[in-house]
Amino acid sequence: MDVELRHLRSLVAVVETGSFTDAGIELGISQAAVSRNVAALERALGVRLLHRTTRSVEPTTAGERAIRKARRALSIVAELQREAAGSGGTVSIGYPWSALGRHTQEFQRRWEVVFPHSELRLVRTNSPTSGLVEGTSDFAILRRVPDTAAVDLVLIGHERRYCAMASDDPLAGKRTVSLAQLADKPVALDLRTGSTRLELWPEERRPGKSISIEDVDDWLTVISTGAARGVTAESTAYQYRRPGLVYRLVRDAPPLPVYVAWSKADPPPARKDVIELLASFYA
Repeated sequence: MDVELRHLRSLVAVVETGSFTDAGIELGISQAAVSRNVAALERALGVRLLHRTTRSVEPTTAGERAIRKARRALSIVAELQREAAGSGGTVSIGYPWSALGRHTQEFQRRWEVVFPHSELRLVRTNSPTSGLVEGTSDFAILRRVPDTAAVDLVLIGHERRYCAMASDDPLAGKRTVSLAQLADKPVALDLRTGSTRLELWPEERRPGKSISIEDVDDWLTVISTGAARGVTAESTAYQYRRPGLVYRLVRDAPPLPVYVAWSKADPPPARKDVIELLASFYA
């Protein structure tokens, strides 16, 4: 049995939405059709791709590998379709939390001047490499070095760190805060893709409790309720505003490095020009 694109789309949609029902809604087909497509893919590959229970759907180890390949294949097909339609090439730049903050719009405008024949796509991808390992991004904007040898990266600049807190937090009335002041309340941490670790604080002055979160949306929700504070890049403070939440500069935190990264196995063309353009905003 041949592997078909509809099989790959169904697998990716189930994993991304968390259920066969929602995947059907996303793809505009029935739940039964999604189930048939995934089952056909499992038969074609000869492996179980998903663990199914009444409450959740989780990829198996083989499923994790298949999902990465499926995303890459679908991305290549989409690029082929765009080029065949005469729309030119597309460059995808992934980021796990925020793109370039206050520089993002200017970056998009200057991209059109520097690369007039390439369409720019900025895509938030909640993975440590922001889609590079998965094959869905050509470049990634990262604020921590990923634990993999599969990517190359270059430092393009630094950003200040800000604390996010509920608007009724006792520290909300201050213009700036210190790391020591933040240690008396739990801190929300995304250990997969976030830029903050407890090691940011001196060992004897660290927050007594941390709350593990999954992504920036989860982080914002937890902080808005007052259950925790969070420390993040200046770009996050610019990109994610929410009622009931404020940001304050952390005056004694070290600057946060900003990197541009790409896959070693498939280095994109025009790397030098892309790096120069990105670095110009932090010069």
